[in-house]
Amino acid sequence: METFWLPWATRHFRKALAAFNPDAIWVHAHGWSIPPLARALPSAGIGFHVSIHDYADAHQMVSRPVDERARRWAVLQEQLYASANTRDAICQPMLDDLRAKTGREGTIGHAGLEPEDFDFLSRKTDLRPEVIRIAYAGTILVEDEFALFVRALARIRQQLPRPVTIEFFGDHSYREREWFDSSWMNERGHLAARELSAELKKCAWGFSPMGLTDEKPCYNRFSLPTKFVSYLAAGLPVIMLGHPESSLAKLAQAYPVGPCILSGDPERLSRELAGALSEPNPWSKFGPEILRCARAEFDAQRMRAVLFDCFDKCAAATR
Repeated sequence: METFWLPWATRHFRKALAAFNPDAIWVHAHGWSIPPLARALPSAGIGFHVSIHDYADAHQMVSRPVDERARRWAVLQEQLYASANTRDAICQPMLDDLRAKTGREGTIGHAGLEPEDFDFLSRKTDLRPEVIRIAYAGTILVEDEFALFVRALARIRQQLPRPVTIEFFGDHSYREREWFDSSWMNERGHLAARELSAELKKCAWGFSPMGLTDEKPCYNRFSLPTKFVSYLAAGLPVIMLGHPESSLAKLAQAYPVGPCILSGDPERLSRELAGALSEPNPWSKFGPEILRCARAEFDAQRMRAVLFDCFDKCAAATR
């Protein structure tokens, strides 16, 4: 890939820029896109905006050569961020970290709630379903923590006032995992955005785990799971599990939108889950904070306006 594809991809991208002659370029600096972008963009003479949603070395790699490549990509990612005309990152901790590394300011850019989502939240009332459905949307990136959550939930299922299920939404199947129990776990598969939103609204809680250790600080501290935004849009209180320095824990300190569990102790985890899931009116308890968090941190219209202003600045730089 580095020997043959990278030079070809760089030439192809330069030809595309010459053919389209864009006013501005918006790039998502991620994975294998990083090296050709880093080679072509700084000398392209076209204003560009860089978005970073994950650090290149955020996730555990499989071998030393891959680790070294990820570290090289991380350096190139920072160089792209520094040389861009405008830039955004997925959360405030990442913005602060990039400012410290590059000296450059940026804005926050991530998934958000649209006006119809805010309208739904303003009209939402407590549901009293016969089953406590806990939603999990997307890929499981911290499987040890997920398995810990499942075991704790299995211990308290019979204590809860109603039956409980975990509803999995996403491309990946976990049916073969040793912790999966088809008697109270359901794989719903990949759903289009509108259908996913409708199904999430039938659930009672969302679950969003991060690492309980700080072994992967690039992920724990500087990533923001999009599932968290999807849960807020559906009006779901969020069960958060992770390290105290994780981005979600920091967010939970400012906006208590659900129980935030910072310990991997099985007894404590079971106890806190039992208390949360026995709550008779979760929306009454967490709804005001969900709405406050959504308006303050996840307003899609406001973020879009800021992004479009960045594009205007990039176009002005091109002219």
